[in-house]
Amino acid sequence: MRKKDIRIIVGEKIRSLREGLGWSQEELGFESGLHRNYIGGVERGERNIAIVNLDKLAKAMGVSPRDLLP
Repeated sequence: MRKKDIRIIVGEKIRSLREGLGWSQEELGFESGLHRNYIGGVERGERNIAIVNLDKLAKAMGVSPRDLLP
């Protein structure tokens, strides 16, 4: 069985938390200081997210960065 790419797992967690807050990608981008297109790429697992950006997203959503990791 092939293991799921960590970028996809993290992206799914971010999307789930964002949707739980009722936010669009644009709103999360505004709150985190990151561009909405970047958020979309992260959520689709297309981007290799930097630790500093993971921290920005976590802070914006009121969670710990570890909550975004598997």
